[in-house]
Amino acid sequence: MTKPPPPGTPEWDAYLAEGNAKQARKRVTADALLRDPDGRLLLVKPTYKPGWDLPGGMAESNEAPSDAVRRELAEELGLDITLYALLCIDWVSPHGPWDDLMAFVFDAGQLSWDTCAALRPHDEELSECAFFPEDQALSVLRDRQRRRAEQALIALRESVPRYLQNGQPLWNRGHAPVHEGEQSTVRTEPEGGTH
Repeated sequence: MTKPPPPGTPEWDAYLAEGNAKQARKRVTADALLRDPDGRLLLVKPTYKPGWDLPGGMAESNEAPSDAVRRELAEELGLDITLYALLCIDWVSPHGPWDDLMAFVFDAGQLSWDTCAALRPHDEELSECAFFPEDQALSVLRDRQRRRAEQALIALRESVPRYLQNGQPLWNRGHAPVHEGEQSTVRTEPEGGTH
């Protein structure tokens, strides 16, 4: 193994860039929970795939997830939103032709009645947008998106962000870690026992 060049030199930057180019890349998506004054959830219907989705989309190269969701909502719905909290991060395993991805869901608050009444798709990627009561919204989302939205709603109510894997919480407050196919169990003492 050769010795790395000294830090702070152009050779050092080239050395780091070579290492960076070999690192794995993750796709990133960022969605928003947006509600009307009655608490109904905003869903969008993409033209490029079946079913309904939470509003948002894919991050561009080197774009922060929070910037991506704001950009997507501006482009697709003409909304200038404020993000209030991160609700969940979901690692989605490879499936079909797709590599894994990191999916972020943010709380974007409540829209006014005037904004809701004027809301329309602004580009060809969406055919519709509509507000649904929570239970109906969850019933029209595809499985992976539904599980993520359910967990985002729990995080919104509890004010505690959640880490998910394939839409399932890996752990919860007061519960032991959950692995796919296992039931969660309530932890009765701190990990490692009591002291």
